[in-house]
Amino acid sequence: MKIRLDIFEGPLDLLIYLIKKDHLNIYDIPIAKVVNQYLQFLELMKLLDINIASEYLVMAANLISIKSKMLLPQQQQAEEPEEDPREELVKKILEYEKFKGAADFLRTKEVERNKYFKRPSSDSNNVEVYIEASIFDLISAFKSALKEVPKEIFFEVVREEFTVEDKIHDLLHLLLSKEKVALDALFSSAKSKLEIVVTFLAILELIKLKEVVAVQEELFGPILIARKEEVYTSF
Repeated sequence: MKIRLDIFEGPLDLLIYLIKKDHLNIYDIPIAKVVNQYLQFLELMKLLDINIASEYLVMAANLISIKSKMLLPQQQQAEEPEEDPREELVKKILEYEKFKGAADFLRTKEVERNKYFKRPSSDSNNVEVYIEASIFDLISAFKSALKEVPKEIFFEVVREEFTVEDKIHDLLHLLLSKEKVALDALFSSAKSKLEIVVTFLAILELIKLKEVVAVQEELFGPILIARKEEVYTSF
C-alpha cells in the first residue's frame, strides 16, 4: 500500500516549529543548526512520501544561501555595518506569525474545537485539556523513535512482513479497548525499524481518513493517539 500525503503547513511553519521547539532566539537564529534540521525534516518527508511543495525547496535554497553568506569573512573596513543575511528571513517569520495570530483570533468556536478540546476526568472539577499535534510534531517523534531503536534490533532477521493495512487494523482494534495510546509506546513496542515505519505510515493514513487524532497535553509534549469520535463527543 503506497500512501501519498499532503500537508497544509508550509516552510515558514516548519521554521517556526524548529525555532520554538529548541527555544531559539528568533532575532539571532543559529542558521547552520536550523538548516541541518530543516533538511533532515525534508529527507524524512520524502522517505514517508509526503507531498513536498516547491516552496519547501525554495526555502531550503534560501537557508543554504544565508548560511553561505554568514560563513564569508566580514568586511572590517566598511564604514557602515553590513546587513545581517538573516534579517529578511526574520521579518518574514514575524509577519507570518502576526498573520497566523490574526487568523486564529478570527476563527469560529466550532473551528477552535477542532484544535482544542476537553475531556472530563473522574473528578468533575478536574478537566484535561489537549492540543492537536502538527505533522511536524509527528515527524519529530518518528525521527526520535528511529534513533532510539537498539542496534541489535537492526541485525535481527525480521520474519514477519508488516503492512500498512495490517497496522491500521491493529491500531483501530487497540483503540477499541483503550481511550488513547501514547505514540512513544507504539514505537517502543515495535520489534524492527520496518515496523516503526509501517506503524507511523498507518497513523498518518488514519489521521488523513479522520479516524484518529494526534494530541498533546502541552506544546511539544508527548503525543497521544485517540479515536476522533472519542475526543470530540466529550463536549
